[in-house]
Parts: sequence; structure tokens; C-alpha cells
Amino acid sequence: MIARSIIVLVALLTVIRAELPDLECPDDCDCHYFRINWVTDCSESNLTEIPTPDDGLSLNVYILNMNANELTEIAPFPADIKLRRLQLADNKLTQITKDDFAGLGFLLEIDLSENQITTVHPDAFRDSPGLITLEMQMNPLDPVEGPFLLSRSLLYLDLSECKLEKLTPQFFQNLTTLNKLDLSGNPLKELQPSTLDPLVSLEVLKLNRCNLTFISDDAFKYTEHLKYLEIAENNLMVPTDWITVLAKLGRLEYLDLRQSAISNLPEDAFNNNTWLRSLILAGNNLMRLEISSILGDNPKHLEYLDLSNCHFSGRLTANAFTNCTKLKTLILSGNMLSATDLADALPPLSKLQKLGLKNCNLTRLPANTFHNLENLQELDISRNPLNNAFTELLSPLTTLEHLDMSYSNLGQISQATFSKMNALRTLILSGNMLTSLESGLFQKLTHLETLELNNCGLKSLSSSVFPVNFTYPDLEELRLAGNPLEISKEGMLLPVQIKRLKTLDLSDCNLTYIPPETLKSFINITRLQLAGNKLNSSNKNSLEFLRKFPQLEFLDLSRNELTDITPSVFDNNTLLSAVKLVSNPWKCGCHIADMWEWAITVKGDLGVLIGSTTDPEAISTGGRKKKKGLLCRFDSKTSPISKDIQFRKPARKDFVDNVNRTWARYVREADCESSNRLRPARLLKSQPITV
Repeated sequence: MIARSIIVLVALLTVIRAELPDLECPDDCDCHYFRINWVTDCSESNLTEIPTPDDGLSLNVYILNMNANELTEIAPFPADIKLRRLQLADNKLTQITKDDFAGLGFLLEIDLSENQITTVHPDAFRDSPGLITLEMQMNPLDPVEGPFLLSRSLLYLDLSECKLEKLTPQFFQNLTTLNKLDLSGNPLKELQPSTLDPLVSLEVLKLNRCNLTFISDDAFKYTEHLKYLEIAENNLMVPTDWITVLAKLGRLEYLDLRQSAISNLPEDAFNNNTWLRSLILAGNNLMRLEISSILGDNPKHLEYLDLSNCHFSGRLTANAFTNCTKLKTLILSGNMLSATDLADALPPLSKLQKLGLKNCNLTRLPANTFHNLENLQELDISRNPLNNAFTELLSPLTTLEHLDMSYSNLGQISQATFSKMNALRTLILSGNMLTSLESGLFQKLTHLETLELNNCGLKSLSSSVFPVNFTYPDLEELRLAGNPLEISKEGMLLPVQIKRLKTLDLSDCNLTYIPPETLKSFINITRLQLAGNKLNSSNKNSLEFLRKFPQLEFLDLSRNELTDITPSVFDNNTLLSAVKLVSNPWKCGCHIADMWEWAITVKGDLGVLIGSTTDPEAISTGGRKKKKGLLCRFDSKTSPISKDIQFRKPARKDFVDNVNRTWARYVREADCESSNRLRPARLLKSQPITV
């Protein structure tokens, strides 16, 4: 029933979007529908003013993206504008006045991050009664003596990296509805009583990197609804009464205290936090403490425990985790552990599903180390100085589904290592110099889904590691990035036994040319990554091999040496929905216009060309502020440009003389109608983004 409802909803949205009218769009912006909402993207355009209706701004714009421009002030917005989300990140604003956002009655979210704002008027959003999100991170705010802001609706406030040194008891007094607050990266040094008292609705609080040396016993006196608390990367060397500090947080479920110079924790420190499910103490110097005393008798619901890099050398005793009967994830990475430590401490953890032992200086383990871990599904023993014989000790792990043995000094792996791991789905062996793999090594891994062999010095993947008479139906992902691969004279690169592959990563493999027949057996590939190679345009058939992938959906050709490309190379890739072409030395020319037109008219989605439109992540809260766009090198002698554009009054600083153009800009400027191409500048403004 649910699946049917989703299908109906998607179909309905498709029909609605197909009937949505094209709205106005300023000349220097890209416009499209995001689901059913009109987006005007003017980011990275060197604009000094926000477009107005006279410039083509629609009053029905839902999202206006002005990120990464040259704005120094905000002019009045037009009356009756329906703006819901406004993005002004990475400009040159220095203050927010009382009237900057006057009249924005529909505004829900605003992003002012990465400006030079020093002051914000408390009544700046008096006309926005529904405002729920305000992002202010990375602004050099001046000290605030009174209330920071007046809002009866705000739920999320990000003030991270704002150089705040002090928060007065009045700072949050008008933000009682606040649910999520990020103060990370401010040099607060102390968390005084009464500072957080007004935040009676707060559930999520982040105080990372605040150089905290003191936390008042009453800091969280009135934040009893807090469920998620991060106080990581601070300097709490002075003993803190954690029992009293955390006493009021009876609903706390997640606590992160990593890298905060904690060396003392009292017995039963978390005794009042009955519902604690995740506890992260990583990166603290706890070498003098017993784990059992830290956790106390009350970790009844604890499922996730991270004790990585805590200097627990020789401190794991038989009763360390006796009371952690529900523990599912245990991270001990970065501690100097011995085989004896693990043999003593692990037996009580019968429900453990994930164990992290990365970089623990392990060279061996007793045969019975994993004897009681009947439910273990994930094991990370990467970056240990293992010897080849060690791998044979892993054979009893019959329930294992994920195994990471990367960068562990292995030169050879015995066939017996995986002989009983019939449930294994992910195997990571990257970073070991496995220049040759033992015949039949993966023979028993009949349910393997992902195999990672990055940076192993492999010149090829021998077919002998898989039985000749068996096809691995579940193996869908193979990663060989960073290997000096050589394509044989026969043109074969991979064993045909794994022809069910859907994801293949051949990034950074020094490939200059891929013969058309090299991967002809792998017609099921949907994701192909070829970034960081030396593929070039000197051979007109350099991308001919792509015709062998009728199921291809994602292609990464970034960081190669391609200068031009035509849509015809994708004629057989009818399902292609994303192409990554950034960081190639493209030449501006009509092939750029051809690609643009292909994305719009053939694929029906300009977003197929990654970097051509705003990514969905960039219009979400906390998302990436800039898009890494497609660029081409402009040469007035070889790059056709419209005469109307040549003589138009420039609207931005780099209008004519910039050597590089974004593809979007060049398409608007190009004079390529001689080939009966559609005018992309017109089509550009009405294309949806597929999400």
C-alpha cells in the first residue's frame, strides 16, 4: 500500500511539474523548478545587488540563491514577494539592520553564513512570523549585551565560528522555541549558569571547539528535554563534576565528549542518564581509569561506545564491559592493545555487531578472541602491523558481513582466510601490496557485494582468484582506484566471472585510452568512475567504450585531459542521469552548447551535467554553499559569441575579459544557431531538477 502511494505521488508530481508555467528569471541567473517550487539561482555571478522584478525576478520565487556574490548591503524587497528560503552566504555583508528583511512575511529559512556581519538587529525578522531556520555561521559577531534576536518561531540557529567570547543570560531570552542550537567554534572558554536557561525546548546542542575549560554545575539546569549533546574538542583538563553537570539530562540519548582533554571521570559519571544510547569518549587520556568504573552499573540502554585513542594500554580487564549487555558497537581503535586484553574483555559482549580495532598495533590474536561474538557483523582491523599468518585466525568469523583489513602490511593472503565467511558482503583490502592474489582466494565469498582493492599495486585482476565455472551474482561493486593497471593485448581488464558488476571505480589508474572491447562483458554497469586518469580528446574514439554500457546511470570523467565532448558519445547510455565532467581543460565552443541542449531536450534535466545547476544539497539547511561549476577556456578567436552579447552593457565585473567561462554563462553568450540548435538561454530558465 505504501509503495503504491509513493508511486501515485511521484506520478502526480510529475504531471503537476509538467504543467507548471515558466516564470520570470533575471539574465544573470539560472532558474528551474525544485519539485514544484521556483528556484532562482544567482550564485557565483559577481552581482553587487539582489535582482528586482525589473531585472526579471519573479514575485513567486520560492528559493532565491545569492550565495558567493559581492553584496555589501540589502535593498528593500518588493511587496508581495512569496520568498520562503533566502541564501546570502559568502557575500560581503557587514550588518543586518532592522529593515533589511521587511515585508518577507512568508520567509521560513535564511542563510547568512560566511559574510562579515558584526551586528544583527534583534527585530530584523519581525515581519517573518514563520521563520524556523537561521544560519549565521562564520561571521565575526561583536559582543551582544542584550537579547540576540526576537523570534517566537525559530527552531534552528547556527552561530558556529562567530568569534563569540561571552554569552550573557539575556542572549537567548527571546528564543524559547529553539529546538536545535550550534555554538561550535566560538572561544567561550566557560559555560556559566543561566546562559542556557531560556532554552526550555532545546533538544540538540553543539558546543564543539569552544575552548571550554569550565562547565558550571547548573549549565543544563533547565534544558531537561536535551537529547543530543556534543561537547567535543574542548580543553576540560580541570576536573568537572560530571554527575552534577549531567544530572538534569534524564532524557539524554547521545553524548559526545571526544578530544576534550578529559583525564578524570568519576565512578558512575553517567548514572543519571538512564536512556543514554551513544557515548563517545574518543581522544581523551583515560589511561588511568578503569572502563568498568567509568560506565558504572547503569549503561542499560547503551548501544554505541567509542573509546578510540584513549590510551587504554593494558587497561582492558575481564569486567570492563560486564554491564554493557546491549552494546552493539564498540570502537577501540587507536589504543595500544594486546591479544590478552581482547581475550579478557570481549567475551561478555555477546550482542556485539560492530568492532573497531583499527591502528591498535596488533600483530596476533588468540584463536578464541572472537569465540563469543556470535552476532559480529562488522570488523575493522585496518592499519595494524599484521603478518600474513594472522589472516588465518579470522576464519572462525562465520557471521561476518563487513571486513576491513586495509593498509595492514599484508603481502599475501591465505586462501583459508575467507574459507568460512560465506556471509561476507564487503571486503576491503586496499593499501596492501598484493601484487599477486592467491588462486581461488575469493572462491567461497559467494555473497560478496563489494570488493575494494584500491592502491594495491595491481596491474590487473587475475581471473584465477574466482572459480572459472561460477558467476558471482551479488558482486556489484569493485574498486580498483590507484592501481597502475595495464590493459592486455587481448583487451581484457577484469575477470568475466564478475560480469554482474554495477559499480566500477578505476579512478587514478593512469589510463590514457580504454579500447572499446575492454569492458564489453560488463553491460550491467550503472556507475563508472574514471576520475583522475589521462583520457584525452586526441583520439576521436577515446570514449567509444561507453557504448558498451546500456545500463549506465552515473559517469565520472572529472580530472582527466578532455578538451571537447559531444552528446553522441552517450547515444547508447539512455539511462544516464548524472555526468561529472569538472576539472577538465574544456575549450569553449559549440560542443558545450550541444551538451547543454542534450541535457535539456534529450535528458529533460539540466542537472544531468553535474555543476550546471544548484545541487539539492545546496538548498538544504546546513548544505554546501557553493557549487563546483563546469568551466571552459574562452578564446575569442575560436569560441563563437553572440554580437548582442559583445555589445551589451556588462552586468558583472568579469563579463568580457575573464579567460574562463562557466558552461552556463558561455551557453548564454554562444552564437551556435548555425547548426539549428535550440536557444539554451531560453530553455535554461524552465528546467526542473530531478531529486
